[in-house]
Amino acid sequence: MTAIFVTATGTDIGKTFVAAGLIRHWRAQGRKAAALKPVMTGYDASTAAASDAGALLAAMGLEATEDTISQVSPWRFAAPLSPDMAAAREGRTLDCAELLEFCRRTIDRHDGTLLIEGIGGVMVPLDERHTVLDWIEALKIPALLVTGSYLGSLSHTLTSLDVLRRRSIAVAALAVNETPGSTVPLAETLATLRRFAGPTPVTALPRMDDGEAGHPAFAELATLL
Repeated sequence: MTAIFVTATGTDIGKTFVAAGLIRHWRAQGRKAAALKPVMTGYDASTAAASDAGALLAAMGLEATEDTISQVSPWRFAAPLSPDMAAAREGRTLDCAELLEFCRRTIDRHDGTLLIEGIGGVMVPLDERHTVLDWIEALKIPALLVTGSYLGSLSHTLTSLDVLRRRSIAVAALAVNETPGSTVPLAETLATLRRFAGPTPVTALPRMDDGEAGHPAFAELATLL
């Protein structure tokens, strides 16, 4: 099993879009591939198929049912907040030890490639003491960092790269997901990031319809993982 943690520079950057696209690409190539979204906030069971977990299940060729959602995303909270805040709204806490054990068990159990999608950006709090960064570090697996081409993304991206490297987390690739309506050209964002990203390969994901597994951008990204 090859396991990769999909993280991002912030919320709504495109982690699920990238993860689902990679899963579809690998499955179209006849490879075994699966994904987890262990923690979700802003979850509404009445629209489960439209959730991040639902999108990942669809990419794996599975229906979004109560059972399959639970298998992919055991920790679900209603409020669209960071996990620590969303859990507190429900009088709950996210047990990070259980979260890590769930991820490790799944890694050990699966063949092929497993993507573990985080929540929000690299530094989002999970509980009173732990962040997504701690989660990635504890799993000891490489990260795929997803960013956008929005104004401000350069600083957010280079900061995220820096904190990941300070924890000795290998960043397999940096995927730049084109931001709709951005005034910053994608090509210029790529050129700047390639100057500053050091050894981390930088690849572009131009705007496309959800689930375009055949798009060459996913094939290019897949070769880096």
